[in-house]
Amino acid sequence: MSMSNLAPLAFEQVSVHLGGREIVSPSSLELKRGEFVCIIGPSGCGKTTLLRAAAGFVQPSGGRVLRNGQVVSAPSREVAFVFQDYGRALLPWRTVEGNISLALEAAQVPASDRPARIVKVLETVGLAVHAQKFPAQLSGGMQQRVQIARCLAQQPELMLMDEPFGALDAMTRESLQDELSRLVREQGLTVMFVTHDLEEAIYLGDRVIALRTNPTASQPSIAAMLDVKIPRPREQLATKEHPEFLRLRRELYQFLGH
Repeated sequence: MSMSNLAPLAFEQVSVHLGGREIVSPSSLELKRGEFVCIIGPSGCGKTTLLRAAAGFVQPSGGRVLRNGQVVSAPSREVAFVFQDYGRALLPWRTVEGNISLALEAAQVPASDRPARIVKVLETVGLAVHAQKFPAQLSGGMQQRVQIARCLAQQPELMLMDEPFGALDAMTRESLQDELSRLVREQGLTVMFVTHDLEEAIYLGDRVIALRTNPTASQPSIAAMLDVKIPRPREQLATKEHPEFLRLRRELYQFLGH
């Protein structure tokens, strides 16, 4: 089977136990290439744990995680991870340009090739004029764009995002949602995106996976998998008034016990 036919990410009956408690019960899920999958659920349901297992940061207690048919046993440069805490994710003593260079240094990209790559990725996220600024000189939204730019510089196949917009104000969050949607389409990325915000999940996702807290054998971690068949590109006002958007929001609220 060719690489293109293998799932960029697959969970096969994955379970995770931490501190003597089952955080994720046996769960199976497969992402298609170029798919944007959002994971939602209440606090403590295992959203971030599942994401960290996908990255190779956490090893499953049972089952296995596969990337392109290969078992994930450790982090990979082909997988980018965007953290919620953008302040801690960036090095304060490095400029925007210097922070993005980190990804290229780690990938052992020759020094002579780095400047052009950095300029290109900064233009992609609209930060070219801020290249020489330090993180403390940027707004929260701009700092998160730097983190996303650094991930794009890796030229990853798969991007894992842990509530990346959760700490931002509403207008900045909406702006970055639209920018991320554009980048994902342009770059052909596969994305697994954790959020606690139902509207964000529906707006961004091709599919939404709802997790439940305190899973059991009869009620496993994955409570629902819903396809989002709302056309793209999406628009903040019109999309959120779309009948299908409203239907999905009601259905997800029911699954999550709201």
